[in-house]
Amino acid sequence: MRYIVWSLIAAFLIVAGLWPAAATPIALAGAGAAAVIAAIPGPALALIAAAVWLKYRPAPARTA
Repeated sequence: MRYIVWSLIAAFLIVAGLWPAAATPIALAGAGAAAVIAAIPGPALALIAAAVWLKYRPAPARTA
């Protein structure tokens, strides 16, 4: 039982110690994406969204 407890404590310390280092690149990528999106004006984003929607809009359903 003592070995199991020590193994669980060691696993917890490894996970708790490595999680911030593993999550940092994800947080930095999110911050970078937010900065890029914030740099583009709103009307330009709306125009891009409309163009993408027109290009990939679903085909109308055929009636019988």
